[in-house]
Amino acid sequence: IIHNHFDFLPLTYIKMTSTPVVTTIHGFSSPKILPVYKKYNNKSYYVSISNAARSPDLDYIATVYHGIDLNQFTFNAEPKDYLLFFGRIHNDKGTKEAIEIARKVGMKLILAGIIQDKNYFKKNVEPFLDNELIKYAGVAGPKKRNELLGGAYALLNPINIPEPFGLSVVEAMACGTPVIAFNKGSMSEVIVNGKTGFLVNSIHDAVKSFKKVNKIERSECRRWVEKKFTVERMVNDYIKVYKSILTTEKN
Repeated sequence: IIHNHFDFLPLTYIKMTSTPVVTTIHGFSSPKILPVYKKYNNKSYYVSISNAARSPDLDYIATVYHGIDLNQFTFNAEPKDYLLFFGRIHNDKGTKEAIEIARKVGMKLILAGIIQDKNYFKKNVEPFLDNELIKYAGVAGPKKRNELLGGAYALLNPINIPEPFGLSVVEAMACGTPVIAFNKGSMSEVIVNGKTGFLVNSIHDAVKSFKKVNKIERSECRRWVEKKFTVERMVNDYIKVYKSILTTEKN
């Protein structure tokens, strides 16, 4: 079996081999990509990273959620007094919305991630950095990431796009940190509403949910990730996919 994680380009070589090809589709960066996937729909076995990430125009053999190495994420039962935004500083990720939520609830917000859109940063983030409430921590490596995620009272994920998965959400929960997220894309598959975080549809709802974060058991967040999003579970799921394909090919 050949397992392709490199988007659609390797599919163009699929006729050169008789070996079954599995393609994990990590998202559609543009609608223009979909026709290419459709062209090879019957030639490659497609795997989605969430049910929300699926296109109705394609056939899938399975959904396999991402898995993380839990050894890299330390559970923290006693968070500090700050909210966290962890991801690209970009409109897609809802950085501006996270700032607005933090200002409305009156809790410190730490922003961590690459500045992908400098104009967006200057317009929507920079003006608030003089305030003691909003801090930009830069890009976080593994150690800093673990500390920030584990120390946060809650992770804010007010996305403006249908997120195909949301790795930072899982990483936060692995540290015991609940997540307040806009209910778009895969968020309802990743977060258990009311148990590991809150799924909301507006800034107003996010502010209301903030008042209930203290009712979330941080240990429950960790247990959910241990059950659903470990690297071991991901590997086992892919092995099942491979075995299914080999059985099909033999027949």
